[in-house]
Amino acid sequence: MTMRPIRIIGDPVLRTSCAPVTSFDAELRALVGDLMDTLLGAPGRAGVAAPQIGVDAQVFVYDADGHRGHLVNPTIELSEETEVDDEGCLSIPGLYFPTRRALHATAHGFDQHGEPLTISGSGFLARALQHETDHLSGRLYVDTLTGETRRRALREIRAGRFDSPSR
Repeated sequence: MTMRPIRIIGDPVLRTSCAPVTSFDAELRALVGDLMDTLLGAPGRAGVAAPQIGVDAQVFVYDADGHRGHLVNPTIELSEETEVDDEGCLSIPGLYFPTRRALHATAHGFDQHGEPLTISGSGFLARALQHETDHLSGRLYVDTLTGETRRRALREIRAGRFDSPSR
């Protein structure tokens, strides 16, 4: 297992819906290990999804609000209640914008061995689950922004005003 480089906005893999995992084998367990090494290999990371390391698979890892784990082939249920908080992304390093997300989320999927898994959370954990699930559909958090916040984010991205990626 190893820490893998993070793909940066502009890489087509970040805008592609990932394929569902069909084999719960050693290759999947190695991927989960690499994702977790990548997540924990630098401070301040809350999650990493497979496309962020260039892999076309519906898998992500998370470390948020004292909860750490992974989820394969997730589906997500969201509360109607929302909150706005600053959000960032390893694939758009250094930029943070106020982003509306559901306050509560429940994600269903499987662990790396194919066993059913459900993760529920509020606040930051719910935000992380939504953010990482979005990655698996080729969606970035800036896609959820509206109005002047969206215009500012897109200007800064076009101008390349984000930090160089952490490895």
